[in-house]
Amino acid sequence: ASGILMIPFGPLYAKYYDLLYRDKDYGAEAAYIHDLIQRFYPHAHSILDLGCGSGKHADQLSRFDYRIHGIDHSPDMLRAAQERASQNSRLSFSPGDAKHYRSNQIFDIVTALFHVLSYQKSHQDLDSFFATVQHHLNPQGLFIFDFWYGPAVIYQQPEIRVKRLLDQQTKITRIAEPVHNLQSQIVDVHYTLFIEDLVNQKIVELKEVHSMRYFFECE
Repeated sequence: ASGILMIPFGPLYAKYYDLLYRDKDYGAEAAYIHDLIQRFYPHAHSILDLGCGSGKHADQLSRFDYRIHGIDHSPDMLRAAQERASQNSRLSFSPGDAKHYRSNQIFDIVTALFHVLSYQKSHQDLDSFFATVQHHLNPQGLFIFDFWYGPAVIYQQPEIRVKRLLDQQTKITRIAEPVHNLQSQIVDVHYTLFIEDLVNQKIVELKEVHSMRYFFECE
């Protein structure tokens, strides 16, 4: 038996992040965002991407000739994003928390994609988050974000999900076990990942909890 090494999320999760979400259509999502920008503010040229992750949304959006700066609090995600920036002069990235980041730059567009807003669990977090947006956004600009939609969460009810992925060197099994707190509108998603190195026949187990807040339209 190869045995299982248990470690917290971190560099390894960032390393396999793009594999975990390879079925996510970043190109289509970027095209949808571009269409929104063309509809409401067609003169936009610059974007601040809050919670940029590995930079895939930014990379796709840059293909529409936007200049994009992304921030993320994860050094490991930023390393992946910086690799993209090294091949794309329209991209730049820096460390930063969406609640506290401040710079002297003003942007035509601010984006917060893939549920970044839902990680702002308290009212204080939300106030700080929107203050960051206001500080950096052109007064005529757009703030584009997504979030967990309350009616859908209530209707579908969070459930245990298993996702399996495979490439030539790696096999990943991810188990998501949600704990739903209706009063606080927060779902604690307990993730367990088993990452199997098919070459060296080693298995690593990763564990982490992601707490996500959902919102209703009146909010």
